[in-house]
This record gives sequence, structure tokens and C-alpha cells, in this order.
Amino acid sequence: MDPRAGTPAQPQDLIDTDAVVGAYYDRTPDLDDVAQQVVFGTSGHRGSSLDGAFNEAHIVAITAAIIEYRRAEGTDGPLFIGRDTHALSEPAWRTALEVLAAADVDVRVDARDSWTPTPAVSHAILLHNGAGTSQGVRTTGPGLADGIVVTPSHNPPRDGGFKYNPPHGGPAGSEATGWIAARANELMRSGVGSVPRVSAERALAADTTRRHDFLTAYVDDLSSVIDLGAIRDAGVRIGADPLGGAAVEYWAAIAERHGLDLTVVNPTVDPRWSFMTLDWDGKIRMDCSSPYAMASLVHAMAAADGGASPYDIATGNDADSDRHGIVTPDAGLMNPNHYLAVAISYLYGGARPGWPAGAAIGKTLVSSALIDRVAGSLGRTLLEVPVGFKWFVPGLLDGSVGFGGEESAGASFLRHDGTVWTTDKDGILLALLASEITARTGRSPSQLHADLVGQFGESWYARVDAPATLEEKATLGKLAPEQVTATELAGEPITARLTAAPGNGASIGGLKVTTENAWFAARPSGTENVYKIYGESFVSAEHLARVQSEARDVVSGALG
Repeated sequence: MDPRAGTPAQPQDLIDTDAVVGAYYDRTPDLDDVAQQVVFGTSGHRGSSLDGAFNEAHIVAITAAIIEYRRAEGTDGPLFIGRDTHALSEPAWRTALEVLAAADVDVRVDARDSWTPTPAVSHAILLHNGAGTSQGVRTTGPGLADGIVVTPSHNPPRDGGFKYNPPHGGPAGSEATGWIAARANELMRSGVGSVPRVSAERALAADTTRRHDFLTAYVDDLSSVIDLGAIRDAGVRIGADPLGGAAVEYWAAIAERHGLDLTVVNPTVDPRWSFMTLDWDGKIRMDCSSPYAMASLVHAMAAADGGASPYDIATGNDADSDRHGIVTPDAGLMNPNHYLAVAISYLYGGARPGWPAGAAIGKTLVSSALIDRVAGSLGRTLLEVPVGFKWFVPGLLDGSVGFGGEESAGASFLRHDGTVWTTDKDGILLALLASEITARTGRSPSQLHADLVGQFGESWYARVDAPATLEEKATLGKLAPEQVTATELAGEPITARLTAAPGNGASIGGLKVTTENAWFAARPSGTENVYKIYGESFVSAEHLARVQSEARDVVSGALG
């Protein structure tokens, strides 16, 4: 923990945006260095131009590879492209347009020449492909749309990111991203100078580049998924902090369009994020699930004459608005797992009568077991999947999953009529849901979480890291259940040893061990020489510490 965590950023913490953008154009990646090659994680390719990991050559190559991929898949409709507020996002967006226009790809850019949240891109793809119509979303056939979002999500200001969403509207699967990354690296090795391009001016003026009003389409359609009338009629006072991200204009438009008592707490957009408080490690990071990054909003929630809160609900989003943070007057920033459990209990507890009776509850296997207990009480099927929102896409598309949520504060759910809204995470949606919950129950989400604790018990949840070599990380990602020889964990018999997700049988790329009152999961980091240990105990904080300690021993024993 950095001693300045939660304190305002100082001049020495800020990036030199000219240097970051200059390195994007000037630096040539060293492809003998794995860290400078194209690598797609769960949310696309990310890196910094200063490290040779996110430069013009990367974006030329990735865009060219996406063009080849979509042609091979028969995707010949428009490609919707959006960007967030990171310094590298606009240069990368322009580079992509130059390559797309040269290839005569039908591209849709923002009509306001502004920022576009990830959920608005997913929403646009799905609407084009049939969402909200009687035939539903098409994922095969002519004229299908797909998309690109230029964003590193909540990463620090020095970083850039680039992700692809195929016609299903959600994050591309590993087969697609693996092919795109491999082809992009081939193109970089052979020289991206051979990739056809036109100037940015010609690209923007091309007949194949058209304007799309992402904001109006998204904001006007929100009433199909959120009870905005209840929020308005109850007079819920909302404080929305975009954290300098792509949602800033969306929140203002939502307030005006739907007549909500909503204040944009901080409308400032600064690619240095000079207004942020530092995260746990002393870095500027737009992580709306972090109490350190969200310190200013938590303070704003409490700072008022006489001690009264100025808002009934305050919310934050990361830079591309696919994550949510919920702040209540009585509890401050809610733990993401706590809010997910409340949202599920509310939505499936009668708030969405139009949903299919068999719609499952989706959670990642490192999310709280409180969700399991809530699902059991509701008599609903629990779909437990590996880490990554892509696993919820098929269920959200066909309505077999009503809600999909990740422990990292990302989720989406169906429209009132049980049809798909977005197949990517939607932080704006989940933030508005907190206000709907308050309006319709008369209680805050944190108060409702206290009710769940009274019903199902209190739990303690945390994630810690443990050192691991590259070889150990590779072994951990390929473990078999029989390699775990331990029979007890923190004084309780082990009830399951999982290397595949119960919900779909997909590999979890690690290990999960459960007991009656606790569990841990271990997964190798994709960027550091550590593995992540997620753990939860329904006994005590001390018991969780014991689970975490013994988890290291269990993993070490399995690794041999």
C-alpha cells in the first residue's frame, strides 16, 4: 500500500501527454521483446507507447488483422468504432480509420466527434443486428455489424487499449483474439508500411465513413431496460462521477432526456487525470471499485452542511464506462460483490416479471459465494463461468441468462421484455439500477445488502498476489483436479477441486477449491510474475487470512 493512496495526485504523478503521444508515432516496437508484441487479454491489447507496447505499428497491424478476420467470417456490415478519453485513444482511433478507409470498410464514427462508452458501441452493434425487433439478434448472414473500442479501460493515463467486438456485440473470444494477435504480429514483422492507408482527413471524408449518434440511440433506449419513471417520480438525488471518462456527456444527456435529479459531480476531462486521487499503489487509475481512486466521490457524498448527504446515490465509472462504483450515504463505496448480490436479489425477486422464468444468474467463479446463496433462495439456476465477460454473451443474446456479473464491478442484464440490452459490461446501466432500487424499495443498496447478510451470513472477501515464475504460471494454468492432494482447507474438509467452470465446463486457467464455508481460486497473472489468490470466508476475517495462507500451500503442493 502506497502511503499516499487516496490522496490527490501531485504534479509529479502526471504524465507528459506530448511525450506519450509523441512516442506513439516515433517509437518502433522491438518484436524480439514479448512485452512489445501484440497480446490480447480479456479486454483487448493494452500497453504504453513509452514502453513500445502501444504504438502506431501495433494499431496498423491489429486493424489490418481485424479487416482480414471479419472478411473471412463474412462480416460485411458497418464497423462501429468508439474511443475513450485516454491520451493515446484519439491517435489510435485515427490510425485505425486510416487503415479501415483504405480497405473500403463501412465505418460508423461518433456524430459528435467525441467519446463513446463501451456499452454504447455494444448497443449500436446489437441494434443494427436486430436487437429490439421480432426476429431478434442475427449473428450470421449478410450485413452484420461489428465494432472496435479504443480504450485501456481503467488503466493509468500512460496506457492505450484496443479491443474488438464481433457481431454478437460482446468481447471477442479467444479464438478470434488469438488469430488477430498472431496475424498482427506477422504483419509487424513483415513491415506495416505495406498495409494500405489513407490520410486521416481522407478517411473522415470517405463515402464509407459515416456519422452515427451513439449517445442519442443509447440514452433514448434506456427506458427499455431501467425504470426511469420510478427514479424520476421518487426524486432520487443522483451524483454521477464519470471520473474523466467517456460517460461525461452521457450522464448530462440522461439527466436532461429523462428529467432526473442528477448532477454530474465532475465534468472535467483531462488526459492526465490531474483531479484523481491515487490508487492503492500510488498510481492514477480510474478504478471505480477502488476506495482510493473513488475517495473524492466518497468525500463529496458526505460533505454537506449539517452532515446531510447531497445525494441519495452516487456513482462512478471507469474511462470507457464498462464498470460501476456505487456509493451510498450509509456505507460509502460498496464492495462490488455486495452490490452484485443486491442487484441479483432485486432483479430476480420480482422487479422484472417480463424475464424468462428460466433465465439463469451468471457469475464469474471468483465472485462472492453470497451470490450462490441468493440464487439458491430464488430457485434460479446459477451459471458459474471463468473470468471474462465473453462467457455471458451467448446467454444474454438468447435470454437464457438474465444477468451476468463479474467481481471486478462489470455487469449487464436484459431489457424489461427479456431481450438483450448489451453483451458487454455496462457501468452506466448498473449505476442507474442503484437509483431504481432506491426508488422502488425506499432503501439503499447497502441497506439491502445488510438484509442479505442477516439472511445468509456475513462474508469476508479479498484478493492477494503471490510470486510465481513463468514456468509455475504455465503449470498453474494447466492443472488437473487430481494434482490437488490436500483434503482440508482452513480446518474444513475440501468439497470440490475445480479446474473447469461448473457453468460451462470451460477451463478456468487455474484452480478453485471450496469448503462448506470458504473457497479460494488461484489464477496466473497475464502481465506479472505472480498468481492471484481470490478468497472468501463466511466465518471471519481471521479465517479468510488462514484460507489465503493455506491456499499458497495448496497451490505449491499442486505445482510440485
